[in-house]
Amino acid sequence: MKELSMLSLICSCFYPEPRNINIYTYDDMEVKQINKRASGQAFELILKPPSPVSEAPRTLASPKKKDVSLEEIQKKLEAAEERRKTQEAQVLKQLAEKREHEREVLQKALEENNNFSKMAEEKLILKMEQIKENREANLAALIERLQEKERHAAEVRRNKELQVELSG
Repeated sequence: MKELSMLSLICSCFYPEPRNINIYTYDDMEVKQINKRASGQAFELILKPPSPVSEAPRTLASPKKKDVSLEEIQKKLEAAEERRKTQEAQVLKQLAEKREHEREVLQKALEENNNFSKMAEEKLILKMEQIKENREANLAALIERLQEKERHAAEVRRNKELQVELSG
């Protein structure tokens, strides 16, 4: 029988030209062409049982277990305990460093907040002083105008009195 490559097999699906070969043989399988269908070609795949010569039964030899003494087990347990303690110490150290960093960040935030509050308070006090000075200046200007009007009114009254005396 003639063997075809997988590419030829796939190409034969796309080009439904009639072929004389109905069975294709590969290493451990056969491909039979079944009668053509409306949707294209159909194939039957037949798997062959593995030949006894090509594949001998594979038994995996497990590595021989060496006898482990109680002392070796104890040493391994102690080493594992030491590793666990080391990892625990590293985790605790990282947690302590993280807490210290958080404390520093919190302290810095509090300082910035206090600085901002002091600055805001100073600005408010300055603004209040400016408002007070403006009020006092406005009040002084108003008093000055009132005194000016009062002097003018006194002058007008004197002039009227003089006029009455002269005319009368």
